[in-house]
Amino acid sequence: MNEVYEFLKKCGVYYLATTEGNQPRVRPFGTIDIYEGKLYIQTGKSKNVANQLKANPNIELSGMADNNWIRVTAKAVLDDNVAAQEHMLASYPELQAQYQPGDGNTEVYYLENVTAQICSFTEPPKTITF
Repeated sequence: MNEVYEFLKKCGVYYLATTEGNQPRVRPFGTIDIYEGKLYIQTGKSKNVANQLKANPNIELSGMADNNWIRVTAKAVLDDNVAAQEHMLASYPELQAQYQPGDGNTEVYYLENVTAQICSFTEPPKTITF
């Protein structure tokens, strides 16, 4: 899990894919955190992505860093724990003007059933599961 976290942090911006009905939806994301042994992402309840995650929690993340790319397949599980929100927002102080722990809009999701592949043009893919 730490290797996936470090890779996504290094990306800065990675891309989150969800579905809306049968239409894929992809958008840039930048939050990634480890809290109580789980990998987390964050968004706002008022955003379309939150509704898409509730309707179908199966996601993919993808990003590039150092001429390598990562593809992460997982299930996003909503965590209402305010402490998890606090931990996430402490890692991203620039978001605190927009989000506050327990504000009714901040949502954090931990990822479960994760399979990540780190790939390059010169090395065989590395698969990580947790």
